[in-house]
Amino acid sequence: MALTLDQKGKSKGNPVRTKAIEQRYGSQLKKVAQQVGAIIQPFTPGDIGQMPTIERLLAAYADMLHGWATQTASNMLMDVALRDEQTWAVLAKDMGRALREEIRYAPTGQVMRALLAEQVGLIQSIPREAARRVHRLTLEGIQNSTRASSIAEEIIASGDVAKSRALLIARTEVTRTATTLTQARATHIGSDGYIWRTAGDGDVRPSHREMNGKFVKWSEPPTLDKLTGHAGCTPNCRCYAEPVIPE
Repeated sequence: MALTLDQKGKSKGNPVRTKAIEQRYGSQLKKVAQQVGAIIQPFTPGDIGQMPTIERLLAAYADMLHGWATQTASNMLMDVALRDEQTWAVLAKDMGRALREEIRYAPTGQVMRALLAEQVGLIQSIPREAARRVHRLTLEGIQNSTRASSIAEEIIASGDVAKSRALLIARTEVTRTATTLTQARATHIGSDGYIWRTAGDGDVRPSHREMNGKFVKWSEPPTLDKLTGHAGCTPNCRCYAEPVIPE
């Protein structure tokens, strides 16, 4: 026999509630995108002479973000960790005392440190990616003068592109953090895998819908649509892992 977070076998949705955390994180990351737009906006789109200045300003902004990014990412990680801990506390009521202690003292610290470093890098990548985009578009405008006006518009839109990237990071990384922490606690107490659960609505991708209810080993993340990762760990994935715990 085995226990899961859903003892009755009918999923009631992700027990680690992440929507509000995702919204808060996304709201913070949008501030970075807005600043990217503010840096680019005063310059003349497509002017190769101004390109080094734009790139230098965006690179400097990315470096300056480190402290803010660390605090912002830490807040998100702690929010998810608290929800994860609360969820496991409910599950632990059906377990023996020894197993409850194992869950309580699972070595999640190393996982949290790795996640923090990854989040800081992702936040700093927003202005860095914008700099690369401006560089690429400017060169494209020089090589293809017939597209100069449309390329200029694309450069001006770099702030909006940065906003889209910021929201994608928020959507993806909050659920990935939840799954990663769940995996750390589950494997610590002997779990070999989990049941893949979807959000259960019409927006679920066909490949993910086919995974719903299937057992997945922690050691063997599946590859779906050419992306490898556990439930909730690939871009825009709202699925979640329901760990199977040996009794």
